[in-house]
Amino acid sequence: MSETATPSVTANPSVPVSRHAVTFVLITVFLDMVGFGLIMPVLPKLIEDVGSVGIGQAAVIGGWMFASFSLAQFVFAPLMGNLSDRFGRRPLLLLAIFGLGVDFILSAWAPTLFWLFVGRVFAGVCGASWIIASAFIADVTAPADRAKSYGLMGAAFGVGFVIGPAIGGLLGEFGPRVPFWVAAGISLLNFAYGWFVLPETLAPENRRRFEWWRANPFGAFRVFATYPGVLPMVLVMGLFFFATSVYPAIWAFWGIAKFGWSEAVVGLTLAVFGLISGGFQGFLTGPAVARFGEERVALFGMVCATLVLFGYGLVGSLGAVVVLMILHGPEGFVHPVLTAMLTKRVPEDAQGELQGGISAVTNVAMLLGTVFFAFLFGHFMAEGRAWQSPDVAYLVASGCMAVTTVSYALLRRAGKV
Repeated sequence: MSETATPSVTANPSVPVSRHAVTFVLITVFLDMVGFGLIMPVLPKLIEDVGSVGIGQAAVIGGWMFASFSLAQFVFAPLMGNLSDRFGRRPLLLLAIFGLGVDFILSAWAPTLFWLFVGRVFAGVCGASWIIASAFIADVTAPADRAKSYGLMGAAFGVGFVIGPAIGGLLGEFGPRVPFWVAAGISLLNFAYGWFVLPETLAPENRRRFEWWRANPFGAFRVFATYPGVLPMVLVMGLFFFATSVYPAIWAFWGIAKFGWSEAVVGLTLAVFGLISGGFQGFLTGPAVARFGEERVALFGMVCATLVLFGYGLVGSLGAVVVLMILHGPEGFVHPVLTAMLTKRVPEDAQGELQGGISAVTNVAMLLGTVFFAFLFGHFMAEGRAWQSPDVAYLVASGCMAVTTVSYALLRRAGKV
């Protein structure tokens, strides 16, 4: 690697001008997650009603829906990230928020499974809010402070996930479509809020020419290869998201099948999970990194994720689930810390491209993982099967996370991360 390819990691000169941008982005992420969390407790019921299927088949259909969302993001995330490097963060973020609102309206109205899938694909095409928000953070935060800022963004994500599922579970008592209409209203209000107050944080001198070869998921790998240490960490992040995709794939279905949870209980468990995750990311990421360093904190989070996944495969009561949720907290360190490490390895005019590429990798990982774990759950919960178990997917996911942890540890020892 020549010296000319080594990126600059100095703070963006626009930071003092846009010092309030982080607050705006945190509120945007929070409101987006409230809307997204509203629908999770009722999605299994909606799929069962619209598709006239049982819980096992509904889980498989739900897995394909999440996969369609992830596939759309895989294809379009690098495009959105590169467009934000050319035209700025504000217009792309507003487009993403508006697209999410349209998705919720389509889902609330959907008379067939086909239209539910259409809504998911549309959300994936425009679902760049997290990508652009991450680029916002990189624009206005010095490299040394990015792990803390990404932790705060994770906390906003988590708090939104506390409120959204809790309300969604209660609204689900009035019908599985009601939370979708409420989520659509929240997303469109968020769009209106952003239209009036969201600033632009990418200074004109930090914008670069748009190039199609960079704006696709495969071009992103070529770009990653030009920056030392980026590609190995991105691949580790992909493995991490593959293993943890078991949660969106089967959590609600698992709780209903194993414990007989109602929509309200599903919403409550998701709220507790969001509260714990948000607390760890928002209040402990910064101090943990300052005390132990980014590499050790990421490794600790992966170890905890491995053990907790194994625990979910053995747990036998709601109380034990809550205990595991508390132990689950350090997993929340992994994503913000790895993201912060990656932002230091690319120049300021490629932060949107980096976030788009990361999103492409993580979304294809979640696409594959969600389909895999949903099918695994459906296979072992199929009607008429002599031996049924809702737990196999978690045990397999634990093995996948163990591979991720060992891979990261070996890369760390070799000095590749």
